[in-house]
Amino acid sequence: MIVDRGRCCGYGLCAQLCPEVYKLDENGLVYVESELIPGGLEEEAREGAAACPAEALVIEAIQS
Repeated sequence: MIVDRGRCCGYGLCAQLCPEVYKLDENGLVYVESELIPGGLEEEAREGAAACPAEALVIEAIQS
């Protein structure tokens, strides 16, 4: 997962849709505790990323 905090406008839609993955700091900007999405939360994380009007979140598949 890529989080571009410079693009984040603080709408918080991502955190509303998937608070287990997306957190907001004291300024209302998104951050994640891990770049890996916990198992079982993939769909919610995708929905949160897709809801970002600033396109600050990108989910990438891990290549093994």
